[in-house]
Amino acid sequence: QKQLVESGGGLVQAGGSLRLSCAASAASGRTFSGYVMGWFRQAPGKEREFVAAISWSGGSTDYADSVKGRFTISGDYAKNTVYLKMNGLKSEDTAVYYCAGSGARYGLRSVASAYDFWGQGTQVTVSS
Repeated sequence: QKQLVESGGGLVQAGGSLRLSCAASAASGRTFSGYVMGWFRQAPGKEREFVAAISWSGGSTDYADSVKGRFTISGDYAKNTVYLKMNGLKSEDTAVYYCAGSGARYGLRSVASAYDFWGQGTQVTVSS
């Protein structure tokens, strides 16, 4: 059973915006305190790739070069929810987006295998 639940995906025209949300499932009772929370994406026929990460305790953030300046990761500590605001969407952003949590050090934030729990993914489709 997935411990994270993503939402907010959909179909959008190129240049448009979406905001993805990721919260712990009610059954998991998980909190994000002390974890690095990340977003990854996987397009058909491609490997899963790092998109963005945030250190829940320190607030540090990092982005893949391909989304820097267009995407923003943020956290609502009261709601235990992490967001990914995506602006200026391009057709190459089309993918299934996954939220994940890692108990490893922040230096491994872009490494998918360092993440301990994942969501089921949400589809983002950008039409050109």
